[in-house]
Amino acid sequence: MSKPSNTSLYMERQKRKRELTYYLVSFFMMLLLTGLSFAAVAMKGIEKHFTAFFIVTLAVIQVAFQLYYFMHLKDKNHGMPALFIYSGAFVAFITVLAFVSIVWIS
Repeated sequence: MSKPSNTSLYMERQKRKRELTYYLVSFFMMLLLTGLSFAAVAMKGIEKHFTAFFIVTLAVIQVAFQLYYFMHLKDKNHGMPALFIYSGAFVAFITVLAFVSIVWIS
């Protein structure tokens, strides 16, 4: 087996460094979003409906960060796991939407 060249080692290190930077940025973004959620709950004078909508929106953004970076759905050759995860999320969304519609109408 041949020894990797210096160029390929350099490229691999750069790739790992870039991935680590992405992980750290997304981790701190998730911490910021969590802090914003707690701040929204702690603030007085804001309507409850807006607070709930705001928190759910931040939760959806966090789920996207989790899936994209920490579940490696951004990587190549992860098409089948991505299909299953997105299909499950779609079915869950339709199910929740159906139950909310049933409760709201009746």
